[in-house]
Amino acid sequence: MSKGVSHYIEQAKVAAAKRMAHRKTVKSWKFDTIAVHGMYSLEEAINTTCGSIAEPIFTSTSQAFRDSDEMEAGLSYQIPAWAYSRIHNPTIFYLEETLALLETYGSDLDATGLCTSSGMSAIKQAIEPLVAQIGNKPVNFVTSTQVYGGTFQLFSVRMPERGVEPRWVKEPGNLDAWEEQIDENTRFLYAEMPSNPQQSCIDIEKVAELAHKHNIPLVLDTTISTPALLRPLTNGADIVVHSLTKTIGSSGSSLGGAIVARHNITAHYLDEDQKKDYALWLKLLPFRDSGPCMTPYSAYFFLTEIKTLRTKMAQYSRNMEKVVEFLNNHPKVEKVDYLGLQDHPLHGVAKKYMRLADSDENLYGHLCSFIVNGSVEDTRRFFDNLKIIARATDLGRVKSIATIPSISTHQQQGEEGREMAGIPPNMVRLCVGGEDPTDIINDLDQALKA
Repeated sequence: MSKGVSHYIEQAKVAAAKRMAHRKTVKSWKFDTIAVHGMYSLEEAINTTCGSIAEPIFTSTSQAFRDSDEMEAGLSYQIPAWAYSRIHNPTIFYLEETLALLETYGSDLDATGLCTSSGMSAIKQAIEPLVAQIGNKPVNFVTSTQVYGGTFQLFSVRMPERGVEPRWVKEPGNLDAWEEQIDENTRFLYAEMPSNPQQSCIDIEKVAELAHKHNIPLVLDTTISTPALLRPLTNGADIVVHSLTKTIGSSGSSLGGAIVARHNITAHYLDEDQKKDYALWLKLLPFRDSGPCMTPYSAYFFLTEIKTLRTKMAQYSRNMEKVVEFLNNHPKVEKVDYLGLQDHPLHGVAKKYMRLADSDENLYGHLCSFIVNGSVEDTRRFFDNLKIIARATDLGRVKSIATIPSISTHQQQGEEGREMAGIPPNMVRLCVGGEDPTDIINDLDQALKA
């Protein structure tokens, strides 16, 4: 006998109310407790997953329904369902909820997370609806020049292919430089904090206020800082993107990205339903149709990694401070860019925002860049003589990694693009991990002497 679609809708309302009540409880917990437990409750573990303390990996590609009525209700989005893993998956849901809760930690804000197959897919998914053509009006967005090389390529090559103009800000710390690029056809503002590799940052509150004055959103990539050190949504930003592959996934075993959008983002060209819960709307429609989904295996790895995020970020950042002090006083190093340096021109802005969660300790992350005092050949000789620090394009690892951006992460954007972004050929990007900093310093010292 058919129960009817309405039966499942009423059941879903009861379940949703219970989940929201638990979510309210979770929001009252400390940062580390949220990171460890997220929305996977002990009650849920006992009642639905055979008591598994860890979030289970739901490997099935699809969900079975009790009857045609439940299937209709689920696939018409009248009740929560995961239906098909290209659209949603329970393991991925646990990760998305944990990220949303951490990004809004310490505030009354609500946000929704959406996980993707990579950091670049997160950026692309986040901005594509923001630059959708409406009639014949031109479309542009304003972005810092100091962004990851893949992001620069997406913005400078792929967006113009769609008729979308990127407008570049060379001095993102200068608010006037942002405002002079904005007009009635600007769709969003975009920056990294801190940037990879140049260590740029912005005054989030002021840039968000500027964006909202023009009724457009501020989008920030905080891959390097993570919510353990920085939570831009609580300072006025609308959307945060991450490459989970990097700092959050510090073991380096999985690819993934994430979008976290606060509810009721500012965007005059979007419908009210889209603005109300942008990340959920993305998931149910554009994301569903394009399919850049994360695998449940990756979600499980990231859930495991994120449980110790605050502890790792504290350790890596403190290790980096010691390494930066060494580099900053070395005769073979011309210049060090690190926001934690007192004489860095953006140190004051970074100090305003970057702080270890649940503490008064200002920490500035695990990434720096420095200019070798010598030629391109000298830089390569130093680089090739590293014995402990890995030569790779990756970052945010438990193992320290270095690269030369001009021949790796930012090679594609060309000499003109690198000059615009402030990336000379003798720049080295260094990301310090969990090793004893003395050993990393000794490795740098012997390589610099070479």
